[in-house]
Amino acid sequence: MSEREKVIAVKYGDHQAFVELYNDYWGQVYDFSRLYISRVADAEEIVQDVFVKLWESRHLLKEDESFKGFLFIITRNIVFSRNRKKVNENLFKTSVLSAFGNESNYNSNSVEEEYCASQLAVFIDKLIGSLPEQQKRCFLLSREENLSYKEIAERLGISPKTVEIHMGKALKFLKNSIERGWEILLSLLSF
Repeated sequence: MSEREKVIAVKYGDHQAFVELYNDYWGQVYDFSRLYISRVADAEEIVQDVFVKLWESRHLLKEDESFKGFLFIITRNIVFSRNRKKVNENLFKTSVLSAFGNESNYNSNSVEEEYCASQLAVFIDKLIGSLPEQQKRCFLLSREENLSYKEIAERLGISPKTVEIHMGKALKFLKNSIERGWEILLSLLSF
């Protein structure tokens, strides 16, 4: 499957294509993160955050635009938000090409890595499914249909402020649950 086909498949929720993209790019995301993050565990967490964000924003993927560029923007934003005070913006700009221009083959056939990526995608879907109904509706309308809070409010017959509250609670729940779930998954795989 070509990268373009994988991107289209991920956009429509294909877990296997997500696993393949994860396998194709985790190394580049990790290497880029390590340019600015000294601790291995923090860089690994950034990789996790990047692919969670990718899965959550898969509806924004465009088949005619660079997937690598999209992934880079997510990675950059997460690194910046983590180390806003520490990151030297000039170093960041000059390092971009070397980090993502490296065409080393990071494809991995590790069953463990594929399992982690697959389980992460399934876990995210289950978490979204477990949200209270109104939070789930707001979240899905925002993330899958790309509606604004105002449009969601009109569709559901609630105020935009209520939508904002539901989204805040949903995102907080998902972030906390994903962090806890990822720690559990990694600890199980380490035995």
